[in-house]
Amino acid sequence: MAVINCPSCKKKISDKAKSCSHCQLDLTALDADKIANIKRINAVKKSQQLMTHSFIAMLLFCGGFLSFYWLDAETGSWQYLTSIASTILGFILYIVTRIRLILAKRGR
Repeated sequence: MAVINCPSCKKKISDKAKSCSHCQLDLTALDADKIANIKRINAVKKSQQLMTHSFIAMLLFCGGFLSFYWLDAETGSWQYLTSIASTILGFILYIVTRIRLILAKRGR
């Protein structure tokens, strides 16, 4: 008995199992076309998830940047530090997410 990854949820299952115990995918009815379709769907879901993360990071960056100028906070105050931290964190998360998106697209 070997342990394989489920084509749908990528969790470990037995190669003798008739269905995945995690996502209930029927493994007996799978052929090459269905497996390719599942992989395509998973790639699209991963891409959409990364795009959502990228959007949230951009909102964090823009929110911090705009609050930095609109609040006109004194240097060292909590508003100033929050704005700077939000801007830096949003920028770093955006760059990391975009790199992950490029790597995910290249891996297809």
